[in-house]
Amino acid sequence: MDRSQKADTVAALNAMFSEVGVVVVTRNLGMTVAQSTALRGKVREVGASFKVSKNSLAKIAIKGTHYEGIGDLLTGPVALATSVDPVAAAKAVVEFAKTNDKIEIVGGAMGALVLNAEGIKALASMPSLDELRGRLIGLVQAPATKLAQLATAPAAKLARVFSAYAEKDAA
Repeated sequence: MDRSQKADTVAALNAMFSEVGVVVVTRNLGMTVAQSTALRGKVREVGASFKVSKNSLAKIAIKGTHYEGIGDLLTGPVALATSVDPVAAAKAVVEFAKTNDKIEIVGGAMGALVLNAEGIKALASMPSLDELRGRLIGLVQAPATKLAQLATAPAAKLARVFSAYAEKDAA
């Protein structure tokens, strides 16, 4: 890799670090190509990315971003899982790590907050941004539905009373 390619890689990594909400640092301990492809697919499904990069370039790229604290985690054969949603990348990597012992979660960061492996696992147990949005919409819609039911209930009761009087008079 020549100097211009390194500069382009650092610029791309820096742009990525500026946009994402979470970075998960993983250590790959002899994963096969098929396992790596499966992991990338799983991560891509949730809108995240999984990238292997040179540690020295990644350390240069994190300067000036919120993720400067993860510089100590970038040693050995590591890869970075990132996503804009603070939970998506962590959830995908933790789920994959449960079924594959060749990947180890080293730690990561959520903005300026540096997390250890247990912190990443705790983050993965939280609901994702889409799940939270769904719950919020459900909470907002529930009172409106109940209000509509309450508004129509008295009219329905009156109609039944009038119907009963009409049937009684007809008989």
